[in-house]
Parts: sequence; C-alpha cells; structure tokens
Amino acid sequence: METVKPDGAPRIGNGLDTKLVSKPIVNRLAYGIMYVFLVLVAMFQIFPIIWLFLFSLKSSQEVFNMSPFSLPENPKWENYAKVWTEGNISLYFINSVTYTLAAVILTVVLASMVTFAITRMHWKGSRLVLGLFMVGLMIPVHSTLIPLFSTFTNINLIDNPLSIILTYTAFNLPITIMILLGFYEALPREVEEAAVMDGASIHHIFFKITLPMTMPVMATAAIINMIYNWNEFVFVNTFISSDSFKTLTVGIQNFIGQYTTDWGAIGATLVISILPILIAFLILSNRIVEGIASGSVKG
Repeated sequence: METVKPDGAPRIGNGLDTKLVSKPIVNRLAYGIMYVFLVLVAMFQIFPIIWLFLFSLKSSQEVFNMSPFSLPENPKWENYAKVWTEGNISLYFINSVTYTLAAVILTVVLASMVTFAITRMHWKGSRLVLGLFMVGLMIPVHSTLIPLFSTFTNINLIDNPLSIILTYTAFNLPITIMILLGFYEALPREVEEAAVMDGASIHHIFFKITLPMTMPVMATAAIINMIYNWNEFVFVNTFISSDSFKTLTVGIQNFIGQYTTDWGAIGATLVISILPILIAFLILSNRIVEGIASGSVKG
C-alpha cells in the first residue's frame, strides 16, 4: 500500500510491515533459546560419561588425592588391558551378551505371539489373560527371589545360565506386551483379511505379514529389554555362583578387595559395560522413535 507524506513523497508500507519483520526475529530468538537449553541439557547428560572415561584412566592414588574433576596426570590405558585379561572381563562380557540377546529374542517373540493372539484373534478370556500378564507389572522383583531360588533348586537350575534367561524373559513379558499392544491395535486388518481369503494359515499371517509390519515397535521393546537385562545384578548374584557364568555387573566385584580396591579398573569395567548399550541405542534410535510414535497413534 502506498501512502503519501505531507511533502508529497511516497511512503511504502504501514504498521503491518513492522509486525511482519518483527515476527521472524521473535521466532529466531525463541529457537535460539531452545537450542541453548537443549545444548545445556545434552552437556549435563554427556558429562557423566566423559567423567567416567577420565576416571577409568586414573590410578587409585589420583582418585583420592586429586579433585574428582581433574584430568589424569598420566593416563593409565593399561587399566583396560588389565580388566580384559586379568579380571576375566572378556568372559563376563561374552556371558552378558549371550544372556541379554537370548532373553531379548525370547521375550520379544513370545510377547508378539501373545499380543497377536489377544488383539487379532477372537476368543473367550482374552482380556482376562491380558489382565493376568499386566498383574506382573505390580510384582516386586525382590519378593520373588526366595520362591525362584527354591524352584530353581528343585529343578537343578541353580548356577545355570538358563535360570537367568528364563527369569529375564518372565519379568520383561508384561512391559513388552504393553508396548506392543497399542501398535497391534492400530494395524489395519484388511491385509490379514486378504491373506485369509488367499488361504494363508494363522502361522503364515503372523510370521510373514504381521511380524514384519511391527519391526519399529519391536526395536523399541528390544532396546528397553536390552537395557534391563544388561544392567541386572540381583538375579545373577543370587542364582549364579560359578565364576564362569557371571556377568559384567557381578564381575566388577572382583576388583573390590578386603583391604584395597582398584578404582581405575572398576572405572574401565564400567566404561566397557556401557559401550554396547550406547552403540545399540545409536543404531536403533530412529527405530525407537518411530516405534513410540506409531504405537501412540491409533487408527
């Protein structure tokens, strides 16, 4: 819009132009504040990992005689070699990977079968069965130690890796079913109905059609199960006594003696123990977000 000044010279625009110009500035300022806040949050999140890495390069004398935030004067990379060879961490690492992967695969597959049966098949008592699984979320872990120990003793599974895998699977089934439930409810039934019309069996529908469609939410469930299984301590410490079957979380105790404690070795063990979870999360992060987003929207 053109306006005319008192002296006759044209003037372009009006008060709306000022608002249009100021609005992008406000948006940029808001985005800038948000990014600064997110950077600060990220720094607080990453700082413990960096601190733990520096801690693993110190000797026990540096841990006690220097500031907790100081850099190691002479980085002791040999701490990692020491824990990997002398501390049997390589064996504990393999055990942790074995128990975790076996329990995750078993849990996700069984939970997928249960969720498929509850949401895609019509049968009496399906909601009752779902309620029984959800009751498992309310059972405290520590209250089951004595009954499980007694049961495993009677069937000769004490000091057996199978006791750990079965326990992890049983305790993770309820939360895994709950994660899968919303996603299965949102799946279109037309694909399965078309498969039935073509003569596909229930097993073919589950393994060839439904299971591949649920990969995003299965990745979310898998990483949650992986974190729990990898960091678990109580069950391994209770059911496993042989050194050859222990995991990383229990093996750390090897560096804690009656009179001395090798803090640098403990730090190196902790760094080794968190690396697989960090790598798995970075690889599956997009799948996790996709699974959470897909499972939260129905229809």
